[in-house]
Amino acid sequence: MSATPTIASDDHRLRRHVGLVGLLFTSVGSIIGSGWLFGALTASKQAGPAAIISWIAGGIMVLFIALVYAELGAMFPVSGGVVRYPQYAFGSFASYTTGWITWLSAAAVAPIEVEAALQYATNYIPWLTHLEAGTPVLSAGGYGVAVLLMALFCVINFLGVRQFARANNAIVWWKLAIIMVVVVAFFATAFHGAHFTAFGGFAPLGTVGIFTSIPTAGIVFSYLGFRQGIELAGESTNPKRNVPIAVVGSVLITMVIYVLLQVAFIGALPDSALAHGWQNLNLQNEFGPLASVAATLGLGWLAFLLYVDAFVSPADTGLIYTTATARMSYGMARNGNAPGIFARVNAHGVPWASVALTFVVGLIFFLPFPGWQKLVGFITSATVLSFGAGSLVMGAMRRELPQQERPFRLPGGDVIPFLALFSSNMIVYWSGWETDSKLFLAVLLGYVVLGAQYVFDKKKTLPALSFRSGFWVLPWFAGLAIISYLGSYGGGLSLITFGWAIPLMCAITIFVYWLGIRYRTTAAEMESEIRRTPHEEDLPAALLEV
Repeated sequence: MSATPTIASDDHRLRRHVGLVGLLFTSVGSIIGSGWLFGALTASKQAGPAAIISWIAGGIMVLFIALVYAELGAMFPVSGGVVRYPQYAFGSFASYTTGWITWLSAAAVAPIEVEAALQYATNYIPWLTHLEAGTPVLSAGGYGVAVLLMALFCVINFLGVRQFARANNAIVWWKLAIIMVVVVAFFATAFHGAHFTAFGGFAPLGTVGIFTSIPTAGIVFSYLGFRQGIELAGESTNPKRNVPIAVVGSVLITMVIYVLLQVAFIGALPDSALAHGWQNLNLQNEFGPLASVAATLGLGWLAFLLYVDAFVSPADTGLIYTTATARMSYGMARNGNAPGIFARVNAHGVPWASVALTFVVGLIFFLPFPGWQKLVGFITSATVLSFGAGSLVMGAMRRELPQQERPFRLPGGDVIPFLALFSSNMIVYWSGWETDSKLFLAVLLGYVVLGAQYVFDKKKTLPALSFRSGFWVLPWFAGLAIISYLGSYGGGLSLITFGWAIPLMCAITIFVYWLGIRYRTTAAEMESEIRRTPHEEDLPAALLEV
């Protein structure tokens, strides 16, 4: 391999200030963002009462993915791990491809959370948003406020992770309390059990509605925050213990909360809202659906709390993702797939250039996606697609590095990694061709950027592409694109029915999994890449602060 930038010393300056509760709450806080504020309404419109199944199925699918990263994160507790693990097992081409998609999807989360907060805030500051073809989008004044919020996230990040973790723990307690207050209040005030069987039955839109809502109603999006337990692993006090608990625990905790919220929402809806069926579910104020239901029930105090929380919850998640996205840029620079400046840290142990880049790119996302509903499908599809690579990393490492210490080891051999990859593929398929076509165009744009990096790399500091060990991403993406185009979701040609999609996707998953394992790098190459990254035992004791 060609020479890589000498930036290892910066890794020693990332501060390990995040403990078990801090890491768990970072994941929980990131999960509980804007998704719960809109997901119950959107899922009800798409699946009716069967949205309960959608939340459970989506949670289980994300849990398969989270379990894979729990093992990897405990093995290699490094900041920006999601984009660094493919580098270890498959080299730069696979790492860059998945890292590019992961980074784009993460960089879009802070903007979407800002949009969610401002959409709810329209109730009392009406000039923040306006309707465009029936969809709330930012106004000119709203853009200005959005820029200020993004800048605030960056300022807080520049102060360091310790201050962020302290603030986040308190905010997460608030977020959990508000959700549970909503659930209890809805159950206690008005619970109409007939809503689960009337108005078309339990599943009025059938299995298509159930599975379509998983990626497009914000359900999977609402779970994706588990990744922060991985992204901040390099800054945790005891990552080998903390990472698995934070990753798996956050998904399980929020799955229970989301299901309870969906049940309470369906039961609390006024009959008038369902007069024209679930697809045409109509609330007085869809800018803030939960607050609208609370107001209809005469719970003005709860509506007020929801409007307050509609700013606090998304803002907290936006802050978390600003932190995590900067760590991804840091990780890609450590891999050699991004300029070395993005791996440099300031006196507070913060990758300052990466934070600045996150701010600029976040502002760009506001232009083509000025509203929450316009961006959620893209983020979901892109994130789960990039997560799929973790399954192949795990399978490859179990074969090449069987003696590597695994503080958390999944049972069942290849079963859970395969189910994680299959889950990722199905979620992408259910997102529909209209979303997936944009996603794969973004992938092509990433390859243009990659090519430009190598063309203008005059000092030859970029690593070798390792195309032989990473080419499997091309047939993987091509297969997904073809099935999505021929499928029956989101603008596809409807040539592939629901019954055929599952076996076809299973076949693609088997082929891609085999291909990745077959062309993995050798143990010596993996060890060489791993040695490039300092781990907990390499860090000065002064930085391992509780």
